[in-house]
Amino acid sequence: MHSPVPQQPSAPNVRHRSGPGSGPQVPWSLPAARRAELEGVLTAELLTAVAGARRRALRDGDRQIDTAHLLHSLVEADPEAGAALGGPPQHARVLGYLVQRSIGYGLRWQRSVEDTGSALPAVRGAETASSGWSPAAAAALAGACERAALRGDRRVRGLDLLAVLAADPGSRAAEVLRAAGVDRAALTVRIEELSQQV
Repeated sequence: MHSPVPQQPSAPNVRHRSGPGSGPQVPWSLPAARRAELEGVLTAELLTAVAGARRRALRDGDRQIDTAHLLHSLVEADPEAGAALGGPPQHARVLGYLVQRSIGYGLRWQRSVEDTGSALPAVRGAETASSGWSPAAAAALAGACERAALRGDRRVRGLDLLAVLAADPGSRAAEVLRAAGVDRAALTVRIEELSQQV
């Protein structure tokens, strides 16, 4: 049976359809039918987060969208992901650290490529370099799709992406979470609890 879950997708450039009632569109480097499937399985919040990560990278002048871009947009766009961080004070600390990217720790990331860590599958460089996504960010999005499929859910939620981002200790997103004092074990428990809610 054909599954809508992507197998290591090429990283997306997200744009918005115009017109009333339109939402974010994912023009990935995939066949049109495949793109339509993905737009059908990602929640509106996750599509918004992906679009936001793209805009954030362009605005900051970064060569690639990385996992920190994804984390930043995700916690802003998805209330479930924000709640999983552990309440308003923790949420504010994470965002406070993320907004320092352009003036602080993120400067050293501008000259390097974020590769996949040990917890994520490798994504072929040619599939991500031309698309403007880091291998780790593309692998995280693929991992979120796989997580939803294993749960038996046809909808890929922001919590799925947050779980994968936090699971890779070598990712930039995980570095941000550590710096903001997020307890990884507690975060995993909250994600699992929220994932069980409909």
